[in-house]
Amino acid sequence: MPSTTAPAALLTLYDREMRRDARPEGPDDAVERVGKVVRRTAPAHGWNGVVWSGFASAEEAEAAIADQIAHYTSRRLPFEWKLYAHDEPADLGSRLLAAGFTPGPDETLMAAETDALALTTTVPDGIRVVPVTDGAGAGQVAEVHERAFGDDASRLRRQLLDALTTTPDTVVAVLALAGDVPVSAARMELTPGTSFAGLWGGGTVPEWRGRGIYRALITHRARIAAARGYRILHVDASSLSRPILRRMGFTPLTVTTPYVYEPARWAGAS
Repeated sequence: MPSTTAPAALLTLYDREMRRDARPEGPDDAVERVGKVVRRTAPAHGWNGVVWSGFASAEEAEAAIADQIAHYTSRRLPFEWKLYAHDEPADLGSRLLAAGFTPGPDETLMAAETDALALTTTVPDGIRVVPVTDGAGAGQVAEVHERAFGDDASRLRRQLLDALTTTPDTVVAVLALAGDVPVSAARMELTPGTSFAGLWGGGTVPEWRGRGIYRALITHRARIAAARGYRILHVDASSLSRPILRRMGFTPLTVTTPYVYEPARWAGAS
């Protein structure tokens, strides 16, 4: 069944806890509040970018865009400006595009309260779900990701291994095995001091799709989140996963678009 909290209230809480009051995700991750921007600076293989902005004018936005480009370019770091549809000014996406950012595919931010979900989905016959706790498991997650999505997952492997090593209480990663063969993988990021647990990944190799593995891994992670006291799940949903999540009780909150800036490409870094 759907969440009992109104979508607008969930979005307001998400903006405050996960964006404006963002917390470092590890010992090498720095969160800075600079003017009307909250940004994250991490190692090159980590996630670097702007998680929140609150501009009162177009002039403020233009100045902040230039400042962030200077900050990350001086460190030779590509970065992402994670734009949400309700961010101001309304033409912020166009301003980022004009400044040299490249937009990625739109995704729908969806959320669900764990106590409102009917966590009855079972693991399909012939599949077992196992936790990922070490480098070998992180490597298998990366392999599944590459087979499922067709892109390089070397950064994902390093990021996951870093989290498992330095902050294991903030990440849950799982593999779905057919026999001993990994056929699906997913992870969950837990943010201490907040209401939210984030669902990420959820990739299944092509030949095993359509059998309920994706739903089973959502249910598996949701149960863990609830047991650890996190009352809201959030996910950036693609067009493929959005219908499944809606049927499971997730509510759309807004649309998010990643705008990526590459210093080496745009600033002539060597």
